[in-house]
Amino acid sequence: MPLRPGIRSRLRELLAAGAQGAATYTTINPWNSRRTFAAFAYVAEQYGYGYAGLSPAHSPARAHPVFVFRRLPDAADRARRTRARYPDAPLGGPLPGLAPGRRPVPLPTARREVELLHARIMVDLYGTSSRRRLRMLAAAVPLGVLLALAANGALRPVPLAVAGGVAVGWWLYLWLAAVLMRRRRRGYARMLERAG
Repeated sequence: MPLRPGIRSRLRELLAAGAQGAATYTTINPWNSRRTFAAFAYVAEQYGYGYAGLSPAHSPARAHPVFVFRRLPDAADRARRTRARYPDAPLGGPLPGLAPGRRPVPLPTARREVELLHARIMVDLYGTSSRRRLRMLAAAVPLGVLLALAANGALRPVPLAVAGGVAVGWWLYLWLAAVLMRRRRRGYARMLERAG
């Protein structure tokens, strides 16, 4: 069974950018899995575009983060070699470093690089962009509840106490999410440090 067409359509976009000599290629992660995106980043590298992190155009207010890939110095040679080995990759043939099948499972030769790319993606996602997003959410939800109460004329002690409880519960949830994000980010950062 072939991989989902999304990977191939992203690859075709990247190859079109490469054919025009674009210095960068930007995209969102269209898949629910960040491991799938890491597999795509590995394939992109084989064609001469290295994963470079979150795009400067990315805003924490966006629902989907924007990632940038930069053209590598040997991009033309990489693309030529990869096209020779995988001539049908963009159209349904085998993809470099991935086993055939519905899910993009890295081959043993590519597994470590895909894992490191996944760690880099996670470090980027758990960075300052996520912290800013959490701060925005910390203010937006309680403010939204307060505005809803005001709009319905319910600014009385009992509804305000309930709204206060909701806000405190929401802040506790966000605090726990931030703690978990920091812990996971440190784990991925240590993995990257060990890999050099």
